[in-house]
Amino acid sequence: MSIQMTIIGMGRVGASLGLALQSYKDQIERTGTDADLATLRKAVKMGALDKSVHNIEASVEGADIVVLALPLDEVRQALEIIAPALKPGAVILDTSASKVAIAGWVKELLPPERYYLTMSPSLNPEYLQEMDEGLDSARADLFKNSLMAITAPATTHPDALRLASDITALIGAQPYYADPYEFDGLMAAADVLPRLTAAALLHAITDQPSWREGRKVAGRAFLDATSPIADPIERKRYGQFALLNAENTIRMLDDMIQTLQEARDLIAGQDQDGLHEFLETALESREKWLSDRRAGVWDMAGEKVELPARGEVFGRLFGLRPKKEDKK
Repeated sequence: MSIQMTIIGMGRVGASLGLALQSYKDQIERTGTDADLATLRKAVKMGALDKSVHNIEASVEGADIVVLALPLDEVRQALEIIAPALKPGAVILDTSASKVAIAGWVKELLPPERYYLTMSPSLNPEYLQEMDEGLDSARADLFKNSLMAITAPATTHPDALRLASDITALIGAQPYYADPYEFDGLMAAADVLPRLTAAALLHAITDQPSWREGRKVAGRAFLDATSPIADPIERKRYGQFALLNAENTIRMLDDMIQTLQEARDLIAGQDQDGLHEFLETALESREKWLSDRRAGVWDMAGEKVELPARGEVFGRLFGLRPKKEDKK
């Protein structure tokens, strides 16, 4: 007997998860679904899935674990569709970066004895500069030497948390247990703000009459500064991430505006020493972050999670199933 896992969404994260679990086929049977049939077929061909089911509701019937690897603006609709089809004891693992808002949807939509957690990957530092989010960018080692941010409601069964940790270990990542509110704050700074800043920069420059000539000389600085907007976290309804995390996002925007004002004042005052220090400190901060991120050595509480034995992984699921199901 093997664990039945359904992965919804065959983009980079979903397909990479399937590839990372390929060597555990004796333990986990990987079923996948995606709105695009050609993408789904390709995912099976490349070994990311054992089988595919095009209908999303049918794909989760009988699944022990359901992974949501979807753009943020498709998560609620997916939850609405799969909720009636989930069996008691099923565990839903959501890879999206939004925590508090989606937890509210889950409370509203999921029936009892279905367990929801989030597993947001930070990704292998080797692939930090890759922009493609599609199937072709899937890698079996996408999660290696990275952190997996795991959050869950306070009432979550401990076996569900341990199951998330087991899967994290199997794909080569280190679990990072986070408070949902705290994590939303971190993402407002590290993810939402760069996207909004890139959008603001584009509007500020390309809306000017001078852009007709400026576009001819815009180079790497412009490309790098605007690249976050080319990697949207939503598929169609852009900006939902910021709206769902509005309080934190507004706070970070206020901080950004204040910092830009400080830079403006330094330039207006022709403060060469102050501007030098402003830029030098920023450069040092970036270099320190990039060095730490590439090394992947963090001050984590607790010991590194070891690979779970086969019986341990199954045991998590048995602990989550209703007693009447265990007796059958």
